[in-house]
Amino acid sequence: MNSVEKFLDDHKLLASTFSMQSLVDDFNVEMLNGLQGKDSSLRMIPTYIEADNEFATEVPVVAIDAGGTNFRAALTKFNKHGKLVISDVQNFRMPGIDGEVTIAEFFKIIVGYIQNYAEKAERIGFCFSYPTEIMKNKDGVLLQFCKEVQAPEVVGQLIGQNLLEALGMPSKPIVLLNDTVATLLAGKSASFGKSYDSFIGFILGTGTNTCYIESNEELIKVNGLNVTYSQIVNIESGNFSKAPRTDIDLIFDSKTSNPGNYTFEKMFSGGYLGGLCLTALKTAGQENVFSPESRQIHDIKELSTEVVNNYLIGHASENVLERIFSNVNDAQNCRRIIEALIERAAKLAASNIAAVILKTNKGKSIEKPILITVEGTTFYKLNKLKDQFEYFLDNYLSGEKKRYFKLTQVEQSSLTGAALAALIE
Repeated sequence: MNSVEKFLDDHKLLASTFSMQSLVDDFNVEMLNGLQGKDSSLRMIPTYIEADNEFATEVPVVAIDAGGTNFRAALTKFNKHGKLVISDVQNFRMPGIDGEVTIAEFFKIIVGYIQNYAEKAERIGFCFSYPTEIMKNKDGVLLQFCKEVQAPEVVGQLIGQNLLEALGMPSKPIVLLNDTVATLLAGKSASFGKSYDSFIGFILGTGTNTCYIESNEELIKVNGLNVTYSQIVNIESGNFSKAPRTDIDLIFDSKTSNPGNYTFEKMFSGGYLGGLCLTALKTAGQENVFSPESRQIHDIKELSTEVVNNYLIGHASENVLERIFSNVNDAQNCRRIIEALIERAAKLAASNIAAVILKTNKGKSIEKPILITVEGTTFYKLNKLKDQFEYFLDNYLSGEKKRYFKLTQVEQSSLTGAALAALIE
């Protein structure tokens, strides 16, 4: 049998095989190119939401969270102390899940969900987590739905305008945003009365994305902005293309439904890490890292991140990896490969955030750190990921690059962020 350490080293799967500084530098170059409208794997999408502004209190808002197959709505407001009050949260199925609907049917269903809320509220905040081009008036044109939502006539249409017309409230203020932007804003709402130098939103769940507050002066690709203001920029960081991919990353990517797209996300997000681990384990099997009795690994068609995580933390009842790697040495080697990929994932994610922190040029004082609001089960549940992420980030942001930051999580972040987006003056 070959050494598992030699396998990890030969395939450059160890976190130590890439430079965090080089990755941060490449990420920053792509950010700048995206802001300037040059060729870049980072779209740097303007949101036109000025997060540094104050927000109104005691104003009722319909907060909506739509993404995947789920639709949630609530009546909300921030009280005079800046605390969000959420009432009557209701959960529904996204229109188009149970069969194809027309554009009229799509918005009629949503009206049925929120009509009562809208009649009591002055504004609407809509966290709409599908690919959408945001307009300067904070409405958005849908670019595509996920495969579960069957409403093709809605693609290419203004979501906010169509919803307001269906409600019979064409002049009611509405703001569209995605879940990453809502996450940043949720952190801002929870910081009421506290002092932070800036805010970052980071999602590491099924997929990954990052947003931050950028000066309009840097958004060269958008004409007519007031350069004295700033706004939230949605990076679309999962599509970063300059990360140091290995032969195993390339093999795995080639087997996904969208090869060549969102390659960074495929290196560490929850929707892909299980499949990446399976690719690495099969390659290790081919290179005799495991004994012949573990050859069944080659028969496995798919492996979820949840199954991988359960194996590591000992929730292995009827776990396919527990069954295949019954040999003690094979089990140790399997764990070592998975743990190496998780450690690499933590360093990749930390590099992403480090680059964004440095781009803000904020957080230089311990009295005013940057608040990073993080959402996603992968970040919080995957074995040792959060601790390793903080280790790499703390280590890198030291010396001349010293920056102060705080990580936080906010309950019901999508609804909270949607409400705040509608209330920013």
